[in-house]
Amino acid sequence: MRYRIKGGLTGRYDEVLTPAALDFLVALDGRFAGRRTVLLNARRVRRTRWARGQVPGFRPETAHIRAGAWRVAPAAPGLRDRRVEITGPPEPRMAVNALNSGANVWMADFEDATSPTWDNLISGQLTLIDARDRRLDFTDARGKRYALGDRTATTVVRPRGWHLAEKHVVVDGRPISASLFDFGLALFHGSHYFYLPKLEDHHEARLWNDVFRFAQRRLGLPAGTIRATVLIETITAAFEMDEILYELREHAAGLNAGRWDYIFSVIKNFGQRQEFVLPDRSAVTMTVPFMRAYTELLVRTCHRRGAYAIGGMSAFIPSPAVPDALDRVRADKQREAGDGFDGSWVAHPGLVDVCRAAFGDRVNQLDRARDDVDVTEADLLAVDKTPGRVTAAGLRANVSVALRYLDAWLGGTGAVALSHLMEDAATAEIARCQVWQWLHHRTPLADGGTVTPGLVESILAEELTSLSADRARAAADVFRHAALGEHLPEFLTTYAYAHHLTADPAPTAGRRPAPASPGPSAAAVPRT
Repeated sequence: MRYRIKGGLTGRYDEVLTPAALDFLVALDGRFAGRRTVLLNARRVRRTRWARGQVPGFRPETAHIRAGAWRVAPAAPGLRDRRVEITGPPEPRMAVNALNSGANVWMADFEDATSPTWDNLISGQLTLIDARDRRLDFTDARGKRYALGDRTATTVVRPRGWHLAEKHVVVDGRPISASLFDFGLALFHGSHYFYLPKLEDHHEARLWNDVFRFAQRRLGLPAGTIRATVLIETITAAFEMDEILYELREHAAGLNAGRWDYIFSVIKNFGQRQEFVLPDRSAVTMTVPFMRAYTELLVRTCHRRGAYAIGGMSAFIPSPAVPDALDRVRADKQREAGDGFDGSWVAHPGLVDVCRAAFGDRVNQLDRARDDVDVTEADLLAVDKTPGRVTAAGLRANVSVALRYLDAWLGGTGAVALSHLMEDAATAEIARCQVWQWLHHRTPLADGGTVTPGLVESILAEELTSLSADRARAAADVFRHAALGEHLPEFLTTYAYAHHLTADPAPTAGRRPAPASPGPSAAAVPRT
């Protein structure tokens, strides 16, 4: 098999892209690329069924798994206390702050919080290596140096989802899977814990489990070294939580309630249907019926199987401009703790203490079985019971968030502070999907008028005046493609990546190196 590196190899990049690491990536791709393609095709078939009026449900052929008495593997070292998890891109400054924040876990996010430029991806892997070796630091513009403290959070890496490709590395003429690229490099260089995004069913979890088994054998790691927490952030996965844990049970560390992507998934899969029209994003809280059903089922499923249940993101950035932000975060985390979650996410170090206080002194709540929870298929699909209205302000907010986020993303920034909220690709996806849905149904606005292409274009033109011209044109192109077309694209980032993020022009080609052994262990990678 031949590979070609279309990105540059500058600075310390050869520490990441060693011959042995590249051999490992090519082996992963050769073994699993075909299955990935089959599963992505299955996604498209399912989405067509939902558009034609069908709905997902609990699978009858896996009823024996849901009824069984099996449990996942015990918690791994570093993942026994997960009361506070902080997330962010693997950029040195943010990584040092997150690792020193007092949180139990830092999720190094190569997915929704990272714009996948070649520099971001490889420097992100270097951040993980430097954190592993405790030499990670940064110096700010005033000359003040920040370094890792004595106690740091456990690192968990989130690779990109199965739907994404990494065009900077080509194997036999086709881009490598972005999931395998991010995961493979992180594992090779010493990361053992992962978050798995955007899974749609248990077959995709089975693929990951097979990847883990193969990777452990190839690198000489003991069985069960890799641990994975799955984000339940698609409506189809909500019906297969037991099955997903079952497929990953030797490697499973828990499930996470990925609230923003979950809302996006509902709109993406059912947006063509009137009964699934949602009100303003701000009205779709965690207490509306279909969101409440999903999170309570998640806790019950996890605790029945001995897995940790991790709550959703609090995106507030503490600011005097939002005086009630801490109170709102506190209420959100107290609700999650009261529901039985074992921990939750924050996006800012200033929220760590608030989150920890909500969960108290208990390391976990695995003893809370939540046998009182009885969630039906209808409960998970009760989107039409969501209170709220579609307003002109909500429409403008969606256009503004999507456009401004895309502008930043195209400039290489994947986590963006907008109106005192930390926005990432998931919230931009909700924003553009809601615009498409309201346009598709010519949704009336509560304050008068109707959502029409002309109205959206006028708002877009007004919002563009505050952005720099060059990148703004590209951002507007992506927005129009993702929100204003006849059909709703699956992801806005796939089009943006293919059309507006360019590869480094200095390619490196080579033949797959022949390994002298099955491959180095993650702890024994040679340094250069």
